[in-house]
Amino acid sequence: MSVAGSSRIRNRKPQSDISRDLSPELDEDEHNNDAQNPRHRSYAEKLLESEQANVVAVVLLTTLAFALRFYKINYPDQVVFDEVHFGKFASYYILRTYYFDVHPPLAKLLFGLAGWFVGYDGHFGFENIGDSYTEAHVPYVGLRALPAILGSLTVPVVYGIMKESGFSTIVATFSACIVLFDNAHVAQDRLILLDATLIFFMTMTMYCYIRFKKLRYRDFSFDWWLWLLACGTFMAFTWASKVNGILTVVAIGIAVIIDLWDILDIKKGHSLEYFWKHFAARAVAFIVLPLFLYLSIFWVHLTILTNSGPGDTFMSPAFQETLRGNELLLNSHEIRYYDTITIRHKDTRVFLHSHPDRYPLKYDDGRISSQGQQVTGYGHDDTNNYWQIIPTKALPETGWGRIVRDDDVFQLLHVNTQTLLLTHDVASPLMPTNEEFTTWSKDDLSRYNDTLFQLRLVDGFEGEAWKSKSGHFRLVHVPTKVAMWTHSKQLPDWAYKQQEINGNKNINDKTAIWFVDTIVADEAEEDIKDRTGDAPPKEPKSLNFFKKFIELQILMLQHNAGLTASHPYASGPINWPFLISGISFWTQTEGQKQIYFIGNLIGWWSCVIGISLYTGIMLADLVARRRDIEPLTEPVRHRLINTTGFFLLFWGVHYFPFFLMSRQLFVHHYLPSHVASALVAGSVLSFALSESVNYPVSVWGPRLRAPKKATYADLGSRGPVVVGVFAFIMFIMFVYIAPLTYGTPGLDGHSVNARRLLSSWTLHFAAKATDTP
Repeated sequence: MSVAGSSRIRNRKPQSDISRDLSPELDEDEHNNDAQNPRHRSYAEKLLESEQANVVAVVLLTTLAFALRFYKINYPDQVVFDEVHFGKFASYYILRTYYFDVHPPLAKLLFGLAGWFVGYDGHFGFENIGDSYTEAHVPYVGLRALPAILGSLTVPVVYGIMKESGFSTIVATFSACIVLFDNAHVAQDRLILLDATLIFFMTMTMYCYIRFKKLRYRDFSFDWWLWLLACGTFMAFTWASKVNGILTVVAIGIAVIIDLWDILDIKKGHSLEYFWKHFAARAVAFIVLPLFLYLSIFWVHLTILTNSGPGDTFMSPAFQETLRGNELLLNSHEIRYYDTITIRHKDTRVFLHSHPDRYPLKYDDGRISSQGQQVTGYGHDDTNNYWQIIPTKALPETGWGRIVRDDDVFQLLHVNTQTLLLTHDVASPLMPTNEEFTTWSKDDLSRYNDTLFQLRLVDGFEGEAWKSKSGHFRLVHVPTKVAMWTHSKQLPDWAYKQQEINGNKNINDKTAIWFVDTIVADEAEEDIKDRTGDAPPKEPKSLNFFKKFIELQILMLQHNAGLTASHPYASGPINWPFLISGISFWTQTEGQKQIYFIGNLIGWWSCVIGISLYTGIMLADLVARRRDIEPLTEPVRHRLINTTGFFLLFWGVHYFPFFLMSRQLFVHHYLPSHVASALVAGSVLSFALSESVNYPVSVWGPRLRAPKKATYADLGSRGPVVVGVFAFIMFIMFVYIAPLTYGTPGLDGHSVNARRLLSSWTLHFAAKATDTP
C-alpha cells in the first residue's frame, strides 16, 4: 500500500450521514474507498462468483466427499478401534439395556436409530477389535453410513461458512478441500465413531451463527429469529453428541458476549431497552433452548433404556431400582438384627474379611502394631466374610423393631472367630494417618465402646430400613468418628496380599461406601428366601427425571476426568497440529493390512502456516499502528479481526483446554480444531491473493438509509491456479496414504516404510533396516 493511500486513510473525514446504529463491519465497509470497481474484475473472477459456479462447486465438493467416505465402507468387515464401544451402544438402545458412558447420548442415539432402520437386532457383542461382522450377519454398513453421511455433508458446510463470511468461491473451495482430502477425517467418518456427528453439528452451529450475524440490520425479523434459534439448536446437538461438544457452547458464548458488549456501547446510539431486547433474545436461543434440548435428549435416552444392563453398577441404588430386572430391585431385602451378612466395598468390590492371623508386631517402617487379628479386604467368596449384626438395644420379639435402620448403632460379630469388629487410635499398616481395624473377643467387655459402629445410609432418611444390595452405607466408628474404608493397594505377604481396611478420618469420602452383598442367614440360621416366600416379581420404582439427570451428569464428569490410564497411542496436544503421531485403528496380519489414523500432512501443515501467518499479520499491524503506520486498510483489518478472529476463536477454544486435562488424549481430539484452522487458512489465503474484500456481507435492512455499493475481492487468475495446484497436491498425498486410511490394499514392509513420512509414526509391518528388497 502506498504512503499516499495510507495518508488518505488516516486523514479521511468522518461521514456525518452514517447512522450510529451501524456496527463496526459497516464502518469498515464505509471506509472501503480502495476497493476496485466490480466492472474491472477479471473474467475468471466474474465466472467463479456466478451462481452457476457456486452450485457447481457445492455439487462437486459434496459428490467427492461422499465418494471418498463411502469408498469400500464395507471394508474391513470387522470391528475397528472404538467401534467396540460405540457399536455396543447401538445394541443397547435396540435392546433397551441400560449402559453408562462419559459422553452425552445424541450421537449414540442416532447410531441406535440407524441400526433399527437397517434391521439390526442388537445381539452382536462388539467385544474385540477384529471380530467379524459378516459371520454374525450384522448390517454394519448401515451403521457406518450415518457418520459417513454427516462427514460428507461437513465439506459443503465448510464451503458455505466461507461463502457466507464474504470469501470468494475459490477461497471457500480451498478451505473445503482441506477437509475433503484429509485422511484423518475420512478414516474417522467411515467408522462407527462419534466425531463425524460432533464436527457436523459444530460446523452447522458456525454456519447458522454467521447467517444470524449477517441479518443484524434486520434484527427481530423472521429470518433473524430463524437463524438465531437454528444456531442454538445445533449448538445443543453439538453439546449432546460428545463431552467436548461443550467447547462449542463456550466458543459461541464468547462470541455472543462480544456481540452484546458491542451493542451496549453508547457510541452506537442504542438505548438500554434495545440492549435488553437483544440480551433476552440471545438468552432464549443460547441458554433456554439448548438446555431444553439437552434435557430432552437425556429424557429420550433414559426413557428408552429401561432394562438392567452393564451400566447399573455405576449408578446409585435408587437409580438402579428404576431398571427392570436389576439385581437390587429383585434381590434387595430388609436386614434384621442377628442376620449374618457379607459386606462389600462399592468401588473395589472386595469383601470385609477377617482371619485368625495377626498383624506383625513391627512394620517395615519401624512402626508398632496392636498385634490384633487382621481385618482385610478379600476379593472372593469365603466363610471368613460372614458377619453377624449384634444389637446394642433391647429388641421386640417380632415385628418392625427388629429391622436395622439408618443411624442405628450396633456391633459386627465375625462368625468364624467369634470376635467383634473394632478400630482404635493405632495407625493402620499402610497409612499412618488412618486407624487400624482389628477384632476383639466378644466375651471381653473392657473395650465395648470401641466395638460400636453407626450405620449411615447414603442419602438415607430418618428411620429408613437398611436393605441388602441397594442400601449403600458408611460405617462410622462411634468413639473416634472414622469411617471404615479400603483402597486398592495390597498388604504384604503376611496378610496374603489382601487389601487393607482402615479408618478414614474423612467420613464423607465418596470411596468409603459399602453395601450388603448377601444375607447368608437370619437369627434362626434359616435361608433368607424363606422370609419372602412366593412374593410376586417387583415392578421398577420411579425416580424423578432431574435426580437421574443430575446423578448421570456428575458421574460423566467424574469418569471422564478419571480416564488417566496410559495408552500406547495417546499423545499430547502440542503434537496434534503437526501430526507427530497417529493411532493404530486396526491390523490384519494376513495381507499386512492396517488402518492408521493420520491426517494429510499437506493440509494440516498448511493450517499451521495459516494460523502462524495470521498471528504474525495481526501482531505486525498492531506494532505498525503504534508507530502511526497503517499497513492494512480498515475493511481488510476488520475482516481479519471479526471473521478470521471468529474462526480462530473456535480453533483455540476447541484446542487449548486439552492442555489442562490429565485424562487420556488422542490426536482425533484435534479434529474440530482442524476444521476451524482450515477456515483460518482460507482467510489468510484470501488476504494473500487480494488487497480488498467482498462487500457487503451483511443483508441490507430498514435501519440503513440505503444499500451500499457492492465491491469485490479479486483473486484474478492467481486464485484458481494456487487452489488448483494445492488441491491436486493434497489429492496426491491423500491417495498415497490411502492404504493406511482404508486398510486396503496391503503393503509390504518397504511400502510401509515409504509411507512413514515422519519417523514418529508407529506403523505396523514395517521392514527392518537390514531387510533387502
